[in-house]
Amino acid sequence: MASNPFTPTFGVVPAFMAGREDITSELLAALEEGAGNPNLTTIISGARGTGKTALLTYLSDAAQAQGWVSVNVSALPGMLEEIVQQAYAASAHLIDTSASAKLASLKLGDIAEVQFSDPLEVAPTWRIRMGELLDALAETDTGLLITVDEVRDDLDEMIQLASAFQHFVRERRKVALFMAGLPAHVSALLQDKSVSFLRRANFYSIGIVSDFEVEEALGKTFDEGGREATPEALKEAVQLIGGFPYMMQLVGYRAWNASPNSPLVSEDDVLEGSRFARNDLQRKVFDTTFRELSKGDVRFLAAMLEDEGPSELADVAQRLGKKSNYASQYKRRLQEQGIVGDMGQGRIRIELPMFKDYLRDQLL
Repeated sequence: MASNPFTPTFGVVPAFMAGREDITSELLAALEEGAGNPNLTTIISGARGTGKTALLTYLSDAAQAQGWVSVNVSALPGMLEEIVQQAYAASAHLIDTSASAKLASLKLGDIAEVQFSDPLEVAPTWRIRMGELLDALAETDTGLLITVDEVRDDLDEMIQLASAFQHFVRERRKVALFMAGLPAHVSALLQDKSVSFLRRANFYSIGIVSDFEVEEALGKTFDEGGREATPEALKEAVQLIGGFPYMMQLVGYRAWNASPNSPLVSEDDVLEGSRFARNDLQRKVFDTTFRELSKGDVRFLAAMLEDEGPSELADVAQRLGKKSNYASQYKRRLQEQGIVGDMGQGRIRIELPMFKDYLRDQLL
């Protein structure tokens, strides 16, 4: 029995990444060019399940294949020390890392206490310590890529990293910083005055992908695993997926497992697998998203559910019995969470079609 080629696990790079070719080609070109390319500082924003973490992983792997040293962290306490330790470990084949062994821990403001094997030594700041590493890497013409997932504005280390990285760029060091996070957290980070440098970073907002790209990636993934999906199966799967990257992996994975010994993946396999895929999506993505909504957010979305297609913002305000500025405020809030999209001319829509169905089940 052939192994299942689909990867419905957060952060794992799929066999074929649908709809992200423009992003990956631009960022890989930036890595190829090196210092001075503005795209070496990039922020990726998107709702849960749109493939942010998988995209960071893909870029990290590709950077290493181009000869860069790559370190990958999430925005959590201890992040800066983790970056240093990962960077030295990943550079061990290129530079002498013995000098770093004298440090028991690093100076991270109020976050970590510093201890040295020699108490007379002065603790270097994070920026100085990283500068020493970058100097050593520069002698081998090697760049350093730092990827940060789940960015947040309430973490002091996130601000320290952005501030120090700005100096690395000004010094024309061969460094890159790729970050990803939920729209609301990215927006809050960019509003912090101490990291205004990030407002000039390259920015991508990722969401659903086209049906054509989903169908192409699905077909290639089934082929990669040694099986063929019938045209009817692909058509049904595309309709169920609705352009949602994580759902594509869920549907493909479950459809494959419905009859793993058959050389063909049928429409029945897709229908059977979709029942489990919907449950997975609800439990792992939508339930968490719904719990984070405020009561006002929920009332606003409930007012949108009266429309089969896009909603007029004025109609939503009228249904709520509120003025237009009130509706605009909640529209912005939900846009920052990646739930509502602006279609222009006063029209809005719930970005993920399946989340709209989920909301109906929860609210109506």
